[in-house]
Order: sequence, then C-alpha cells, then structure tokens
Amino acid sequence: MKKLNSVPVVSKEMIIPFVLLTSLFALWGFANAVTDPMVQSFKKVLELSNSQAAWVQMAFYGGYFCMALPAALFMRRYSYKVGILIGLALYATGALLFYPAAITEQFWFFCLGLYILTFGLAFLETAANPYALAMGAKETATQRLNLAQSFNPLGLILGLFVAQQFVLKKLQSDDITDFSALDEASKVLIRTTDLIVIRDPYVILGLVILAIFVLFSISKMPEFKDTSSKSHISHAFKKLAKNNTYTSGVLAQILYVGAQIMCWTYIYQYAEGIGMDSVTAGYYQMVAFLLFTLGRGIGTYLLRFVNSGTLLMIFAIFSAICCIGTIFIKGLFGLYSLVGVSFFMSLMFPTIYGIALGGLSEEESKIGSAGLVMAIVGGAIMPKLQGMIIDYGGHKVDDIKILGVSEINFSFVLPLFCFILISIYGFKEKRS
Repeated sequence: MKKLNSVPVVSKEMIIPFVLLTSLFALWGFANAVTDPMVQSFKKVLELSNSQAAWVQMAFYGGYFCMALPAALFMRRYSYKVGILIGLALYATGALLFYPAAITEQFWFFCLGLYILTFGLAFLETAANPYALAMGAKETATQRLNLAQSFNPLGLILGLFVAQQFVLKKLQSDDITDFSALDEASKVLIRTTDLIVIRDPYVILGLVILAIFVLFSISKMPEFKDTSSKSHISHAFKKLAKNNTYTSGVLAQILYVGAQIMCWTYIYQYAEGIGMDSVTAGYYQMVAFLLFTLGRGIGTYLLRFVNSGTLLMIFAIFSAICCIGTIFIKGLFGLYSLVGVSFFMSLMFPTIYGIALGGLSEEESKIGSAGLVMAIVGGAIMPKLQGMIIDYGGHKVDDIKILGVSEINFSFVLPLFCFILISIYGFKEKRS
C-alpha cells in the first residue's frame, strides 16, 4: 500500500483539467457574494419594500431548490463534463438576461435572470464536487476536494469587491437620503442610470462564463461519470425518509442556509439603521467573509479532536449569542456582533452535510446529497420572512420599536431561532 505522502494530490496529467475545475468553485462563490448587496440596491433604485426586495434571494436560492435533484439525476446518466457545460450555459444565460432586464426596468426580469443563473449553479455544484474526487487517487480524494473548495472563499471576496467598487459606489440613488421625494423626471433618470450600473457586472460575468464554456468545450477533460447503481431510486428515497439523522439534517441545513443569507444580506439594512452608507457596510461584510474563511480553517482543524456533533452544537450556541448581541446591542457594537456570527457559521454547512450522510450507502448518498443541495432553499424563504418583519411598521428599517429595539434589530430573532434548532441537532447527533 502506498504511503499517503507519496501519492500526489493531483497528477501531472490532471493539472490542467483540475485548474479548470477549481475555477468553478470560485465562480459560484462570486455569484453568491455579488448578489447579496443587490437586495439593498434594488430596494432603493426601484423603490421597493424590504419584503419585495427579498425576491432577489427568493429567485436566487429558489433556483437551487428547483434544479438540484434534476441535476443529480442527470449526472447518473451523463458525464460530469456534460453537466458542467450545461451549468455554464445556464449560468451565462441568466447573467446576460440582465441586459434586456435593464432595458425594460422590470424587477421580475432581473429575478428571472437570477433564477436561471442558479439553475446553472445547481448543475455546477452537483457535478464539480464528485468530479474533483474522481480526478486522481482515492487516497488523496478528500485533500483534492478541500483544495478545490478553498477557491470558493476567493470567489466570495472577489464578488463582494466587485459589488462594492463597481456597483454600490456608483449608485446615484444611494447618495440620496429620500429618493422617493424626488420629482418623477429625476427618478427616471437616476433609475435608468443605476440599473445600467447594476446590469454591467452581470453582463461582463456572462461573457466571461461563455469564454470558460468554450475553454471547457475544447479542453480534453477526463470523461468520468456517476458509476453507482442506476436502479432502485424510489427505494433510496424511502430509506432516506425513514432516516431521522438525514431528515433532521436536511431541516438543519435549510435553517443554516437561511440564517447565513439573512446575516449576510441584511447587514446592509442593519448598517442603514445606524446611519451607515452601503459602501462602508460592504467593508464590514468583507470582514465577515474573512472571518468565515478563518472559522472554516480553525473548525476543520478542531474536527480532528472534537466530535462533529459537539463542535456543531458549540458553534451554533456561539452564533446564537452573537445574534442576541445583534438584537439588543445598539449601534456599532451590535454590527460587530452581526459580523462575528460569520466566524461561527463557517463550519456548519459541511458539518451538517457530513453528519446527515454519515452511514448511508453510496446510492443513498447520491440521492441524499441532492436533498441537501435542495436545502439551499432556506436562503430563499428565510430572508423573505425577515424582510416582512422589517416592513412591519413601514418600509424603513426603524419605523417602530419591538421589545425596545428597531424592527431591523428585532428581525434577527429569525437567525437566532435557526441557530438554537441547529444546536439541538448537534446535541442529539453527538450522542449517536
């Protein structure tokens, strides 16, 4: 048997295909990060309520939910490369739809573009993870996947940088205290200009994705495909439905993704509540992403010594404590608490993923994995609910007080609730 350190993580003949593959991990991280600030941008430009603007996340994460299972079933029949090409084509199509959307100035058109874009992301995520595992020796498969996943935070940071420097800084509506008070002619001019600002990064992204599509098409990629059994899908579904660890894990994943997107999306509204502009708020979100990356590394190291259920419970409890600070501490220190949540959230997605699929057969894991990707729908539902709480007293973020704090502060009771339930899941699984 070969020693682990004598087996290359990526062989020489696989270097170019692997480099191409790792670019995909950064691409979907970029799409996630560049979309979060768009909720606040559309709210101001199109004069939407917080709840209406949350349709951005509803469309974005709803696309994952609708396409995750079809993508997984597709991978059972065709090669990973074909799945990636379809994913890139849908990704580019959704991004390029921002051009006609900006011309029509229709919010639903932008949401449609995001919805189709995430059809592509669902294909990419479903194909890229097992593809990375297959690109080399089994002994180094986990190392290879971790190496590929390390490019995801780079995409997050780059996406936020683009949103901050090329969108938020250029929005004229963001510099106006009361946009609704302007005369209609001024509104139309500013709205048209700002929608072009929002449009351009997505159109450029779409063109980049098309170039990557061509690169993948002409590159010689290994033709791996899902080699697991093609039969008894209904049997796998039935077994998964009876597996409490798995079904509770899907629920925990829905809650986690919902909490993550709420804490990242509404950081801009929270900053607005303390008189901070969106560009400055973007710097705080950048810190949140860096803490998220740091927490992922530290958490992964701690998993060598601590039971995964126990560590999940501990991180969820600290996330809940940070949410309590976000709710009841007013001003800048409340914002610090909100930023701090990202450190403790970092470990949750892969840990819940691993616990939920633990002990399953290969066939059950393939189908179960699709269910956990579908759980990303939490990012569509929960921000919409939080937006409704923020709008309870009006379209501003501090119209009324609830338990002595503004609506925006109180709205973080939703991620608090999510983290409490996740900690209970971790507590139950640490004993199993």
